[in-house]
Amino acid sequence: MKIKDVLDALERFAPLPLQEDWDNAGLQIGLTETDVSGALLCLDVNEQIIEEAVRRGCNLVVAHHPLIFRGLKAITGQDLVQKTVEKAIMNKVAVIAMHTNMDNVKGGVNYRIAQHLGLQNVEFFAAKPNQTGKEAGNGVVGCLPIPLAAKDFINKVKTEFGVHTAACNQLLERPIRKVAICGGAGDFLVDEAVRNGADAFITGEMHYHVFFGKEQQLQICVIGHYQSEQFTAEVFQEIIQKECMGVKTFIAETNTNPIIYL
Repeated sequence: MKIKDVLDALERFAPLPLQEDWDNAGLQIGLTETDVSGALLCLDVNEQIIEEAVRRGCNLVVAHHPLIFRGLKAITGQDLVQKTVEKAIMNKVAVIAMHTNMDNVKGGVNYRIAQHLGLQNVEFFAAKPNQTGKEAGNGVVGCLPIPLAAKDFINKVKTEFGVHTAACNQLLERPIRKVAICGGAGDFLVDEAVRNGADAFITGEMHYHVFFGKEQQLQICVIGHYQSEQFTAEVFQEIIQKECMGVKTFIAETNTNPIIYL
């Protein structure tokens, strides 16, 4: 198997045209005709991730967040991105990013969040028209099998995602059954969640002022950007194991979350 085979499999699942206009998904570093020695799967790419890839005998990193968002004018080790690019090239490690195309595709990041919460009848609530033939959207909605009180719902989310705190608005006084989800930074979908009749909205990060005005309309539960998308590597692994049999895959042990909670 070559890097090209892994890249093609990932892009068949989540075509690049599904990414947002501002994004930079796809192959970022490396040559596609190189044989794959192994793939390290992660959320972010930094120097420690490249070191882990080398240590595990992997010459490919598949990440959710792109290492390179904007064009580099130089690679001189002046910042973390340049240092990471340099280390990847020196160690002949290719880097692929599957970002908002993986957020927006059926079976992608938001579907995996819903799966970990045990939601049923999951579907997109903000459809994204496209020419790929794939069902796509910016967020998903599904139903809990049993309605929960707001406090119990928040505790369930915290348990499933391993977080100690969640940023929430006023506790909803009605039971929560219908749950809207957008991993990462999803506050642009809050009003759409309300229009879709969701009782709760889970996302990774949200601006302060967006919390206002949703009291008793929607239970907001913000759990952290990294925490909300932490299971994305599972999706990568399933795709590669199914489509590229024989390619060794490892979910990264390196925690790249730059935020700590004290």
